[in-house]
Amino acid sequence: MQRMRPERASITGVILAGGQARRMGGRDKGLLPFVGRPLVEWVIESLRSQVGDLLISANRHPDIYAAYGVPVVPDLATGFQGPLAGVLSAMNSVRTDWILTLPCDGPRPPSDLCERLADALVKADAELAVATDGNRTQPLYALLPVALIDSLRGFLAGGERRVESWQARHRVALADFSGRPDCFVNINTLADLRELERVGMDRMTQGQSVTIKFGQD
Repeated sequence: MQRMRPERASITGVILAGGQARRMGGRDKGLLPFVGRPLVEWVIESLRSQVGDLLISANRHPDIYAAYGVPVVPDLATGFQGPLAGVLSAMNSVRTDWILTLPCDGPRPPSDLCERLADALVKADAELAVATDGNRTQPLYALLPVALIDSLRGFLAGGERRVESWQARHRVALADFSGRPDCFVNINTLADLRELERVGMDRMTQGQSVTIKFGQD
């Protein structure tokens, strides 16, 4: 029997904002101002119409994030153990059967991210779906069944942290966004933030393509 397509009401969008942001000098990425608004606001705005519910995975400033009217869940494990720790806490907290994850530092995710991940999932009869920009997969942009919580818990308990390694243990469908790679531009440093503000956002918000070369410092 082919897998049923997840409906919007059965999906909680999970914004991953729980990292240490070492390359940002320890600043809370989701709250950094970008074109006059915190990064997390851009993600909330894009995601709200795609899913039935929202949740923010954050280990700092829960009161600020909660002011957006979205539940805020910290990692169950201490010590900033990576995005999968946030995914596990989210799975443990939501009431829906599915979660759609994406990072807080990508201000322009695809407006049809959830729809196309769900389509790919059904077409491939897979267990989970991940976006690809045509050059590489984007493992944090993923549609995941909460039923995999025990698999994820065991993976983390074994000391593993790499997102792709856990996903590879399951049948993965790829949703092709090769025509819109700019949707997965993410911000790792303050220089990245300023560069995207300078040359990218005006064109991106108008639906135009823009290529931005970010530094690695």
